[in-house]
Amino acid sequence: MATPRVAVVDYGVVNLRSMVKALERLGARVVPTQSRRALQNATAIVLPGVGHFGAAARNLDRLGLVEPLKREIRAGKPFLGVCLGLQLLFEGSDEAPGIAGLGVLLGRVRRLRARSKGLKLPHMGWNAVRFADRRSGRTPGRTPEADSYFYFVHTYAPVPADDRVVLGRTRYGQDFVSAVAWENVLACQFHPEKSQATGLRFLQDRFLRRHDLIC
Repeated sequence: MATPRVAVVDYGVVNLRSMVKALERLGARVVPTQSRRALQNATAIVLPGVGHFGAAARNLDRLGLVEPLKREIRAGKPFLGVCLGLQLLFEGSDEAPGIAGLGVLLGRVRRLRARSKGLKLPHMGWNAVRFADRRSGRTPGRTPEADSYFYFVHTYAPVPADDRVVLGRTRYGQDFVSAVAWENVLACQFHPEKSQATGLRFLQDRFLRRHDLIC
């Protein structure tokens, strides 16, 4: 049987190389794309991203990918959002007032309050993620990855309207949501592709194996 295809969305505000290499290292067949047809034909979709929320949302709109992404996610296709790809799942961001996100998850992206605590922004470097156990329904608990360190580069973070989507939290002057999961959607504020063995384990166990994308 052919290896399932994972479409990694290339929309002009993302360095694809590290994400593609990480997924390929884990055994996934990866297709970087700007094509609506490729999203439809893929087994799963990854939306990475770095940079400005407004520029990212405009680029997705310019490429005609907003509605196809929303349609594939709502149809149940496995989806992973990373960093800006997490933020774009929400309704909007304080970084770009008046520009809509995908609205797949309710809530808004807010600026971290780190500076009021004497911390620098962007929040850059390694930090711990405290995971809830979402492997069996929505029962809270601990996982082997609890308090593992991942690599972050961001100034904004999501504030979901529904706490049931929260998978992980991190502390940087305040507690912020660093990972979400709901049905077929998984997304993280950190960069698993830059988080060495811990990041690869996250991609493998939480996304690829969970959806039978690798053996």
